[in-house]
Amino acid sequence: MNNTPSPFEPERSKRSNSATVHHLAQMWAKKYVQSVNAYNDFLSPDVALAHEEVRRSHTVKKLQQSLRTASIKAWTQTEKLIAREIRRHQIDEQLIDPWQISEDCFRVYQKTIQVYAEQCSPQHLARVIGSIIGRIRYKYTCVDPRVIGFVSLQFHYTGQMLLKEISEWERERVNSYFKVIDDYLYMPLQRAYEAAAKHQLHSRQLLVVQQLLPMSSEIARNVCQRVIELYPTYRTYSGSLQDSVVKIASIRDTEMFQVYLWVCVLEQNIGAIQEELFPLCLMLYPSLRVKWELVRQMIYLLGLEIRSRLGETQQKMFLPYCQALWEMFSPEVFPEGLDDI
Repeated sequence: MNNTPSPFEPERSKRSNSATVHHLAQMWAKKYVQSVNAYNDFLSPDVALAHEEVRRSHTVKKLQQSLRTASIKAWTQTEKLIAREIRRHQIDEQLIDPWQISEDCFRVYQKTIQVYAEQCSPQHLARVIGSIIGRIRYKYTCVDPRVIGFVSLQFHYTGQMLLKEISEWERERVNSYFKVIDDYLYMPLQRAYEAAAKHQLHSRQLLVVQQLLPMSSEIARNVCQRVIELYPTYRTYSGSLQDSVVKIASIRDTEMFQVYLWVCVLEQNIGAIQEELFPLCLMLYPSLRVKWELVRQMIYLLGLEIRSRLGETQQKMFLPYCQALWEMFSPEVFPEGLDDI
């Protein structure tokens, strides 16, 4: 893969449009509805509903009881994994307040469990906490974007520890709610919405992002499945690429890369990749034992997936940013391959 050529070729003032922001947010939120399976085919509707209510009530109680402990354990795990990155990346330790981060994490999960208890959909949760997480994300990235690495891991491990406390049957459903948290925290969705609001309703950049948004999950799944096929024996810190937890995280990361590309297209510069995405990857991936060749393969396949869904004119809007992304993670910057593990 080190010798694989780049698949890419390098090639304002507008009024605010709040309708655009709401439309993009709604498009993103609707995707969560598809992941929720609220039916049991083996029971009559009345019996299934009764079973569901009992199980949901038990799950909610268990999640509420476990939240505080999970939050504490999550910070211990986060520190164990990337505490040395504070010194290695020369991050101001004053910017990382474990109590404040844990408190923010606790509040978001507490609200999420409440929404789940009220039997609202993940789509509703996205509307409820999207802006809240957007503000939390901004709070931790406004001075040094790299701090979001610690925050996102705290949230991620809290969710993983909570999922371990509930039954396998409920785990998949609850995870569709927790995925909303992960997505809004890892992905610069609020930044994308704000950039979109500066475009006219029918701008070419806005239209191409709207076209790709509903396909982002499918694109991510295709890319990750292909990477699994190419590296069937590869293991990260959390396990094999085929393990459920790793696969979910890989799909999320691939979607995250897409959202950063959308921001670049909407802002018409590579600032989001340079300031946030690249430093975040540099801080987290080595600790998670994700090799750069794997990242390059993902970027390569992602470029192919995007190109296959766009016309020539639309491709030109993405290619400069795809090229920049490729160059940042190129073998010239990170020469090691999988044989260096």
